[in-house]
Amino acid sequence: MPMEFAGFPFLSAILISCLAGFFIILCLPEARAREIKWVGAVCSGMTLALAIYLFFAYDKSRGGLQFVERVQWIPSLGIQYFNAADGFNLPNLLLSGIVFFTGVLTMWELEIRVKEFFALYFLMVTGVFGLFMSMDLFFIFVWYDVSLFPMYPLIAIWGTTRKEYGAMKLTLYLLAGSALILPAILYLFVQSGLNTFDIVRLMQPGTFTAYQQKFAFILLYLGFGILAGVWPFHTWSPVGHVAAPHGVSMVHAGVLMKIGAFGVLRVAMFLCPQGWQHWAQLMALLASIGIIYGVLVGLRQTDLKYVIGYSSVSHMGIVGLGLSTMTVSGLNGAVFQMFAHGVMTALLFSSVGYIYDRTHTKAIAELGGLSRIMPVASGYFIVAAMAGMGVPGLASFWGELLVLLSAFETYPIRGTLAISALAVSALFMLRVVQKTFYGPANPKYVDLQDVPFSLGVPRMILVTVILLFGFFPSLLLDMIETASIPFINGLPR
Repeated sequence: MPMEFAGFPFLSAILISCLAGFFIILCLPEARAREIKWVGAVCSGMTLALAIYLFFAYDKSRGGLQFVERVQWIPSLGIQYFNAADGFNLPNLLLSGIVFFTGVLTMWELEIRVKEFFALYFLMVTGVFGLFMSMDLFFIFVWYDVSLFPMYPLIAIWGTTRKEYGAMKLTLYLLAGSALILPAILYLFVQSGLNTFDIVRLMQPGTFTAYQQKFAFILLYLGFGILAGVWPFHTWSPVGHVAAPHGVSMVHAGVLMKIGAFGVLRVAMFLCPQGWQHWAQLMALLASIGIIYGVLVGLRQTDLKYVIGYSSVSHMGIVGLGLSTMTVSGLNGAVFQMFAHGVMTALLFSSVGYIYDRTHTKAIAELGGLSRIMPVASGYFIVAAMAGMGVPGLASFWGELLVLLSAFETYPIRGTLAISALAVSALFMLRVVQKTFYGPANPKYVDLQDVPFSLGVPRMILVTVILLFGFFPSLLLDMIETASIPFINGLPR
């Protein structure tokens, strides 16, 4: 059976680290909660270390697919275990490692059904890593579903605020997306006549007709787009954000929504470039509406998590707008925004989690003056809010700048509307910061304890990442360009 492994299988090692944590946690008794948390920290830390190594070990001068792992699994059906790294998925693998590790640390104070929570958490993230690294359509679909199914019990058991409703709505919407993705994948498999799910082989010019690409693209765009929060299929997202426990919200908004956008890129755009060109105007329209809608609805929210939820819908619209431009700068900005938004929302939900655990409220009207009571906890949220506003020197600025410049050139009216909406979004974030952290303090909370150093570690890591890629964006842009330039230049004209 032919095999291909480039040196040490680093990508598989990430999956093995996740699965090792999952099985070790299953073997530990429920009463040993502290040991379970340490297993979670060590194994998630290993995935982060491996992701960092891959990110910096990638040879940008050579580009293309590297760290390739390929093993035939079911040759008669053309299914193979095929993983590889390039400039598109390495930022997302790094993002997943960061959010996974900080999410485990954020949930350190969990005391209810600890074993079950961390086991499901590890299973969910295994699917996330698997999807980002896979180059086989069959495995992409499998990993997609593996990442989604744990979400229902994670929200329904450990969540808050209409948790059963939020869990069910999220699951039904995302399963609807899955129901569109599977027939599209099978359609491409059959129409290719190549008896393979290998993306590299399927994306060769001439494999699919223009009609086949247009038909498959819209199914894939809508299927993956539901998870990416594409308007009007976004309504599960804010509800799910609010209901989920903090660590799950971090992965949900920080990484799972990126799976949707990445699926559109890796599967729909790679395999159906003519379909992408045909539907680009619709993509831009839905993305622009999502940006504006998220801002306007977010202005009226009174719950901190709902504010972040609708902000995520708006910011994911920026990703969709960048993907619709069919330009190098738009693609660079979209992938950069996936990473920056993931880190930013992880910090927002982690910060809100600490505040909620102390105050037991997410209602903005019940908070106030927290910057004097908990200055460190407030500072983490404020940094993340500034990143959400696109402040220069923070990571989100570069993704938004590249997308908006490209969108303004490609779709002048929609680009102008998006810029205007993002200016308004800065106002609603400032409003939240002012009402929550300044003004008169609520007497009920004057004796609350600020974040101790040990619990502040995950927030410190996220702040550091936001600043690092805000001041040194070339670390990420140079990586993304190794994939975006040859991809755009190779499109049929």
